[in-house]
Amino acid sequence: MEAPGITRHRRPFLAPLWVTLLAVVLLGGIGWTFYSSGTTTVVFLVGPVEKDPGTIDDPPLSPEGEARALRLAQMFGGSGSGRIDGIYESDDRRSHQTAAPLAERLHRAPAVFSSADAQAMAARALREHAGGTLVVVATGPVLPLLIHELTGAAVPAAAPDEADFIYVASVPRFGRAHVVRFRF
Repeated sequence: MEAPGITRHRRPFLAPLWVTLLAVVLLGGIGWTFYSSGTTTVVFLVGPVEKDPGTIDDPPLSPEGEARALRLAQMFGGSGSGRIDGIYESDDRRSHQTAAPLAERLHRAPAVFSSADAQAMAARALREHAGGTLVVVATGPVLPLLIHELTGAAVPAAAPDEADFIYVASVPRFGRAHVVRFRF
């Protein structure tokens, strides 16, 4: 009787170890990719501060409004505070005057958008500053539209005497966005 021929091959001794190591490295790489792309963009939405009473369509800031704009610059432009990646302002005079002290303090030129292009501005800001921190100064009727575009939350329009609110929208890349309102 003849000895049987070898009909199967023997696998190398370390093959299970190498396959396990390869699987761990592959899963770790996929996990790291999801972790690093899972960023959250924080958007501070500020309405223009108090206006000077008058009959013109686009009035300037009142002295109280100028003081509040300086306080806003101190809040976001201090050396101990977090980094602001971008400043956006709507195309009216009060928004420009509200954002001017902050822009000067941070040495950044604000991006100006028209009130009609608020939805496009929200998408652009999230795309260009993903994972960053933004300050948006917009007129009263535009703020609820921006908040709805960023978070999906319905916020009522602010009353004329409510110029001292800041909305904080936290927009994660994955998951649900949140909005918080507070006085400054």
